[in-house]
Amino acid sequence: MKKWMLSLGLTAGLISLSACNNAGADSEAIVESKAGDITKEQFYNKMKEQYGDQVLNQMIDEMVLEDKYKVTDKEIDKEIDKIKEELGGEDAFKQALEQNGLSDEKQLKERVKSMLLNEKAATEGVKISEDEMKKVFEEKYKTEVKASHILVDDEKTAKEVQKKLNDGGDFAKLAEEYSKDPGSKSKGGDLGFFGKGAMVPEFEKVAFTLDKGETSDLVKSDYGVHIIKVTDKRENKFEDKKEQVEQELKQQKAKPITEILENLRKKADVKIKDKELKEKIEKKAEQPQQPAMPQQQQ
Repeated sequence: MKKWMLSLGLTAGLISLSACNNAGADSEAIVESKAGDITKEQFYNKMKEQYGDQVLNQMIDEMVLEDKYKVTDKEIDKEIDKIKEELGGEDAFKQALEQNGLSDEKQLKERVKSMLLNEKAATEGVKISEDEMKKVFEEKYKTEVKASHILVDDEKTAKEVQKKLNDGGDFAKLAEEYSKDPGSKSKGGDLGFFGKGAMVPEFEKVAFTLDKGETSDLVKSDYGVHIIKVTDKRENKFEDKKEQVEQELKQQKAKPITEILENLRKKADVKIKDKELKEKIEKKAEQPQQPAMPQQQQ
């Protein structure tokens, strides 16, 4: 899954709720029934109790980041266009929004803006040399392949699919029928173009040895059994990938965002006036942080 695919439905709703909540409307009923009513105040207090510290922390972080760093509409639109291209068009984009709890593109833009603010803060002052970029380009991006795959759980199923392919079966249709990869099965198994290091080693080793139009034998990995078909290959120019490589290297050298936010909060002299939320946030801050789970490649 792409890093932008994070649900904003709850958070966005809570922010809107906290912004529109006011004393004059507290007693207004938002639910009426024979069993009783629910007022705005009751709803707000319940949401605050369950999620208030999380939302408030997010709002403070974005406030202090926006005070120092700027993200333009042009930068946001550029990221949205990348997402649409990666997903394969408007229809797939709209479907992805729904699957990730986003009601419209506006909510995604808010998430992208937050992501870009964090990136700018974490990579400020990070320098990347031309030699570093060229080395990574040669290793990972100079040659790219475009492949499709059918991923199944076991060798028996894989052999069944393989026989159908050998008998003239359509690869894309069989991927839609058999593959368990949710990110590609609806696209006929298409994974798009990728360079070295993007896939698990077992998959990559085979994909980069196949000729255009060639289909592999069975390939086992921790994810299951793959049948891979290479549909295209290309040789890239350094200038075409320079921006992508630079961004990747900057992210690798990025400073911890938690430290940056802590310093920005101190400089902004943030004071939380709501006693309940303040105590809840401070209590969580004192708890030891759990180490993040390592992410796997596709």
